[in-house]
Amino acid sequence: MVRGKFITFEGIDGAGKTTHLDWFRQQLAAKLAPSGHAVVMTREPGGTPLGETLRGILLDQPMDLETEALLMFAARREHLAQVIEPALSRGDWVLSDRFTDATFAYQGGGRGLPRDKLEALERWVQGGFQPDLTVLFDVPTETANERRSAARAPDKFERESETFFARTRGEYLRRAAESPQRFAVVDATRTIEDIRKELEQTIASF
Repeated sequence: MVRGKFITFEGIDGAGKTTHLDWFRQQLAAKLAPSGHAVVMTREPGGTPLGETLRGILLDQPMDLETEALLMFAARREHLAQVIEPALSRGDWVLSDRFTDATFAYQGGGRGLPRDKLEALERWVQGGFQPDLTVLFDVPTETANERRSAARAPDKFERESETFFARTRGEYLRRAAESPQRFAVVDATRTIEDIRKELEQTIASF
C-alpha cells in the first residue's frame, strides 16, 4: 500500500491558519476520494486522549520551560504512535494544526530554550520523521496582535508580548529558509479568497 502524506499548518497565534484548515481538508478529501483514502485532521498539542489532557495543562498552567518542552514532546510521541503513523500506514493523509516546528518556534525562538535540546528531543521522539509539506502562514506581529485582541479568551501563549511573537515568527522563518523544499510560506495578510487560490495551487503542485 502506498503510504499517505503528512501536512502541517503552522504560524504564530493570529496568523489565520485555523480559518483555512477545514477548507483545506475538504479540498484534499475531494482529491483523495477516488483512491478510497481519507484525510485525518488533528492538532498539537492534542490529537489523542492523553494529548488533549496535556494540552489543557500546557496552555493554562505555568511551568518550567524544560518541563513545557518535555510535555510537548510526550504528547507528540503519543500522537505519532496512536494517530499519525497508523493513518499514514493505511494510506490516509494527515493534516495537523501544528507539529514540531511550533515547538522550535515557541519554546525555542519565543521562550529561548537552546536549540540543541529541542533537536535531541526531536531525534528521540521522531527519528528522521518530518512532514511532507508544512504550510506556514506568515504575518507581521502587529497584524497578529490585532487579530488576537479580537479573539476569544486567550491562553497563556496568546497572552505573550509582541516581542515574544517576533522571536517566534523569526524562528519559523529560519526553519522555512533551512528547509525550503518542505515549507510553503503564505503571506497571510491577504484576503481569504487570495490565500485560498494560493493554497489550491499548493495542493495541485504537491
